[in-house]
Amino acid sequence: MHTRRVSLLLAPAALLIGQEKKKLDKGPPLEGALVKEFVGAAHSKLDRTKEMLAERPALLNATWDWGGGDFETGLGGAAHMGNREIALFLIGQGARTDIFSAAMLGQLDVVKALVKAFPGIEKSLGPHKIPLLAHAKRGGAEEVAAYLESLTR
Repeated sequence: MHTRRVSLLLAPAALLIGQEKKKLDKGPPLEGALVKEFVGAAHSKLDRTKEMLAERPALLNATWDWGGGDFETGLGGAAHMGNREIALFLIGQGARTDIFSAAMLGQLDVVKALVKAFPGIEKSLGPHKIPLLAHAKRGGAEEVAAYLESLTR
């Protein structure tokens, strides 16, 4: 009976032997200048952000490398600027959210859950090495800011 269980578990893997994986054609990489413009627009220009995303949906989670390990998405730019309208628009389009946008948007339960799950995450730095607390303050998220400040006492 034990042998039968093992062979049943291996059956799906055995079905894949000899089959080639089909590669998804993702198309060419996004042009760097386009990504940089999108990330820049997402800091403060909602209309331009919407326009660019409508033209090139792949920009949604595109990341610009400012150098030295300083990576930023459009949502990251909106979050550290405290731009709720752009952040909510991008999240509504499917942007990958993170603790920085959650802090800026005042999502205390999300921030607390992440801090509990990953102790020390509250010390993480966002784009341009901007601290998590600064994101909360920039977004006017007083409860989140107070919670983060309580962690350093």
